[in-house]
Amino acid sequence: QVMESGGGSVPAGGSLRLSCAVSGYPDDSWCVAWFRQAPEKEREGVATIDSSGVPIYTDSVKGRFTISRDNAKKTLYLQMNNLRPEDTASYYCAAGEAGSWYLCNTFPDPDPLATWGQGTQVTVSS
Repeated sequence: QVMESGGGSVPAGGSLRLSCAVSGYPDDSWCVAWFRQAPEKEREGVATIDSSGVPIYTDSVKGRFTISRDNAKKTLYLQMNNLRPEDTASYYCAAGEAGSWYLCNTFPDPDPLATWGQGTQVTVSS
């Protein structure tokens, strides 16, 4: 199971922290990635942490977004600072199968076996 939270509406320059809680993973081998989709635009990968623990970001969010994970809580966080109107989108997290790092190591390519959350809306006003 995958569940996002933390979306909302902020003015440009504001901050939000998204959370993605996963369940059903027996150990720390769980891989989750953040994606987003704006109206009339294709889905794009935002950030993830690969199997070596290296954070990966799409260019447009580098320096503004920070991804982190809490293995004890099995939660992935996305701290978003200095938000821009172009960050407005529905944000989704996708989780790979237990023990598989395919999603994170091939990011931003989608993993057809990933489980997706319902999404959380982020709206940034100018």
